[in-house]
Amino acid sequence: MTKHSSKWQEPEPSTSVLDWLLDSDPSIRWQVLRDLTDAPAGEVAAERARVAREGVGARLLALQAADGTWGGAAWNHGWNSTMHILWLLRLLGLDPASAEARRALDLVRDHVTWRGCGPPECAANSFFAGETEPCINGQVAAAGAYFGQDVQTLIDRLLREQLPDGGWNCDAENGSTRSSFNTTLCVLEALLEHERAGPAMRSLTTARLRGEEFLLERRLFRRRSTGEVIERDRKSGADWTRFAFPTWWHYDVLRGLEYLRDAGVRPDERVTEAIELVASKRDDDGRWRLETRYPGVVPVEIDEGEGRPSRWNTLRALRVLDWASART
Repeated sequence: MTKHSSKWQEPEPSTSVLDWLLDSDPSIRWQVLRDLTDAPAGEVAAERARVAREGVGARLLALQAADGTWGGAAWNHGWNSTMHILWLLRLLGLDPASAEARRALDLVRDHVTWRGCGPPECAANSFFAGETEPCINGQVAAAGAYFGQDVQTLIDRLLREQLPDGGWNCDAENGSTRSSFNTTLCVLEALLEHERAGPAMRSLTTARLRGEEFLLERRLFRRRSTGEVIERDRKSGADWTRFAFPTWWHYDVLRGLEYLRDAGVRPDERVTEAIELVASKRDDDGRWRLETRYPGVVPVEIDEGEGRPSRWNTLRALRVLDWASART
C-alpha cells in the first residue's frame, strides 16, 4: 500500500512504478520501502543491511585500497576519490553501524591525509580535519558526521565562514560577499548530519536555519534582487532545472527540495514553483529521467544513462512530492 496521495501526487505512484523501483539495487529498494510504502521496519532494516554486501554499495566498498583511499586521494577532480565515494555511500544509505562501514571508515580515519590533494598547509591534515574550501569541507563533514566520525573542527570552521546573507561561498576568501547555492547546500547537508549525530548546538541550528532561509527567500532558483530565474550556474554553466544523480557538488532544484524535505522544513508558498517544476517532469509512465550527467567517471554505474528513466530521480521526486503534500 502506498502512502497518502495529494494534488502533488496525481496520479500517485502506480504499482508498476513501485515494482520498477523495487526491481533494483538494495540501496534504492530499502529507501523505497521506507519512504513510499507501508513496509514494516524490520523489512526495511533487512533490505538496508544488504547495501554493504550486494550491488553498488558492496562494489564501492571493494574499491577501497589498503591505504584507506579510493582513487588514491582524499579528493580529486573526478568522482572516484575518498571524499566522493564516502559522500555517495551516505546517499546509498550504507548503515554506519555495519562491520563493513566501520572497517572502511577506520582505514580512512587512521591513514588518509590531504597530502597532494589540497593547499600545502593542509597536507598533514587527517581526512576528517578537511582542507580550506567550504564546499569540499561540507561534503567531508556530511559524510563524516553520518558515519560517526569526529568532524567538530570542520563544523566550527564552517560556522565561522557563514556569510551575512545566510549562505556560504568558496570564493569568500577572494572577497565574495554573496553566497553560492552550490556551496550553501553542501554545508547545509553537513550541518544537518552533525546536528543529528551529536548533542544540540544552538549556534549550529541557528546557522542551519539561516542557510535554509537563503534558499527559501530565493524560491530555490531565483535571484533575490530581481526575482528572475537563475538559468545557469555561473561557475559550471549547469542548468538548475535539469536533474542529475549523483549531483556531487552541483546544486539543482530537486537537490534543494530534497534537503528541505530531509531537514523537516514545513513547505510553504516559497517552494510552490519548485514543486510544480518537479511534478511537470513526470513522464507518461510516472517516472523521472536522468536529465544530465556531470563530466567525470563514476567508478560504479548507478543509473541507466542520461536521457533514460532514472530510478534515483524517480525515488527522489516522489519523496519530495509526498513531503509537499503534507503542507497545511
